[in-house]
Amino acid sequence: MKRVLLYTGTLLALVLGTFFSVPIGVNTLQISQSFSIDSLGACQGVSYINGSLYLYGDREKGVIRKFSLYGEDSIIDLHQETGLTIKGIDIINHPTGIAYHKKLPVFIGNSIRLNPEGTKWRAVIYQVDWENLIKTGSLDGNLISEIEDDACIQGTRPEYVEYNNKWYVATADYGNKSNEVRLYDPVYLKKAKKTSDSLVLYKKFTCSPWVQNLLWIPSKKILVLIQNQIEGKKWRFTFVDLPKSIESGKEVVISSIDVADREDELEGFCLVDKNKLGVAVSSSRRKNVNLVNLTWK
Repeated sequence: MKRVLLYTGTLLALVLGTFFSVPIGVNTLQISQSFSIDSLGACQGVSYINGSLYLYGDREKGVIRKFSLYGEDSIIDLHQETGLTIKGIDIINHPTGIAYHKKLPVFIGNSIRLNPEGTKWRAVIYQVDWENLIKTGSLDGNLISEIEDDACIQGTRPEYVEYNNKWYVATADYGNKSNEVRLYDPVYLKKAKKTSDSLVLYKKFTCSPWVQNLLWIPSKKILVLIQNQIEGKKWRFTFVDLPKSIESGKEVVISSIDVADREDELEGFCLVDKNKLGVAVSSSRRKNVNLVNLTWK
């Protein structure tokens, strides 16, 4: 009888998991290796695209540098650099997010604080020819369109997410009040002059403060809010149930992890190996690139 009950309970759990798609959060998140990588200025984020790591920052001009992960403990500089410039003029001077999807337009965010209080921002989303941008090393001939993100509250940080079998460009605010995650329809976004244009904004929900970047985990249907615990300091990773958050109008948290021994400013995060190995970056000069091991509940 015990065996039958155990089997039945296991089967029921599998059925419930299949039909209700219950998300599973992160159990542990630990830094395994730290590296000091220069020539980025203050690193603003990291993306894992087609097997390569792209670190981007606000050097004297906005820049993207290409790296490769070797095993689970080394990062190799591929000595390939892309200036976010046109004719040498700085265009994306503070890159904050790369929304990449192989079959959809590619967008790069730019967030500029206009006053010390952080109450005025200029946020711009740039549509780019990604493949040629990386190949040629600058925005010359590779900037397709420029979209004012006037629907934002504090900055823009684009990332592709999937909802109801359709892809959207998600972005989030940084401040400590009225924060939102917004989903833009890329079909309308790529043609828009500003994000307040008709049909660009699809859905939105409120979220917790100090979001520096976003990461979508397709296999788990989880959105990660890459955050600071307080303004500009301390690391926080918040794992959010995207469908429930959209439907309720506010973030639905699966799990949240604070990294106790890091006082610097977490800026970006990506996963590189079956959701078990990640790369987290900060704006510090030292230990600004970190390999992270994850275990899941």
